[in-house]
Amino acid sequence: MSQQFHCTFSDDFSSQLKDACKAMEVSPQQLISDAVLAFIKARREVDSPADVGNFSFIDLFAGIGGMRIAYQSVGGHCVFSSEWDKKCQETYYKNFGEIPYGDITKISASDIPDHDILVAGFPCQPFSIAGVSKKNSLGRATGFEDKTQGTLFFDVCRILKEKRPKAFMLENVKNLKSHDKGNTWKVIESSLKELDYEVFNAILDGQDFVPQHRERILIIGFDKHRYGEGIKYEFNYKKPEHKKCLNDILEKDVPEKYTLTPHLWEYLQNYAAKHKAAGNGFGYGMPDLNGISRTLSARYYKDGSEILINRGEGEIPRRLTPRECARLQGFPDDFKIVVSDTQSYKQFGNSVVVPLMSAVAETVVEKVKELDGMCMKAECAV
Repeated sequence: MSQQFHCTFSDDFSSQLKDACKAMEVSPQQLISDAVLAFIKARREVDSPADVGNFSFIDLFAGIGGMRIAYQSVGGHCVFSSEWDKKCQETYYKNFGEIPYGDITKISASDIPDHDILVAGFPCQPFSIAGVSKKNSLGRATGFEDKTQGTLFFDVCRILKEKRPKAFMLENVKNLKSHDKGNTWKVIESSLKELDYEVFNAILDGQDFVPQHRERILIIGFDKHRYGEGIKYEFNYKKPEHKKCLNDILEKDVPEKYTLTPHLWEYLQNYAAKHKAAGNGFGYGMPDLNGISRTLSARYYKDGSEILINRGEGEIPRRLTPRECARLQGFPDDFKIVVSDTQSYKQFGNSVVVPLMSAVAETVVEKVKELDGMCMKAECAV
């Protein structure tokens, strides 16, 4: 929900505002909104600087803040966040008290606060290699600006280049390495290495932390300008002793609206039978409640078919509630769900397994502390 405010500005101010909007390619409403929110945030930090954390980080392509929760849980203080989706901004604001900045492509890297760790769940996009191929054929070197311009990964690179944080942690879909026949991964890895970061990656599954099979790639980097060559790092994070099952995250009293309609249930059964007969594996998923589920996706709002909850013999199954989706991703129960069910399903389906991210974040922070300690002994120049 939005509210209207009517303001009157002088001719001089209006003229400057129009010029600024034209230069930044944003609307007057967006520019004024960003400026006011920045002022409020700065004022809040001056008035209540209480706990600024043990280290600073920024939260790019922030979604609803899963990575922020992870890094705050290991002592971090978020100094900047960016997310363009308005509904995600709404959820983020209700849970963290600030609205992330909008389109990251419109934000100058020099305007972003200094920080220790850059965190980003950037979108996976194909890179155009036509210009790069032409330069290579002419024997001319290409940089990340040539290879990644026009993709949102470019914004990660330009911020790394300008701010040079001690480390970064990037998250993406498991298939990133095979995307666009492997070209996407080659460009990403070479661009990060070109920026003089020691780069590590691993595909991790969240099922040790939540009752969901969910594989994602994490890319970790440490600044070689600061720490030198030969940095070693392993994804040796701590796993919980007890693995949760689906029953652990289900709500007790679920409204009838989450039960599938007879028509939809019949359609899903017929669809599954047709594909089974054709030898395909497509169909709905109704997991053992003492086990784990398939991967929750952003399309869950459509029919819930990938994770259906068995309500007993003769009963039509139901989809997960938004709160159950939050739990399936490891969000705490005090996380506020303030948007519609449809938007909630999209938001949690696009999010991260929070406790897995927290566990990895802890190893990154410990490695940075270790490297800082070694650097102090060796009197590194930063």
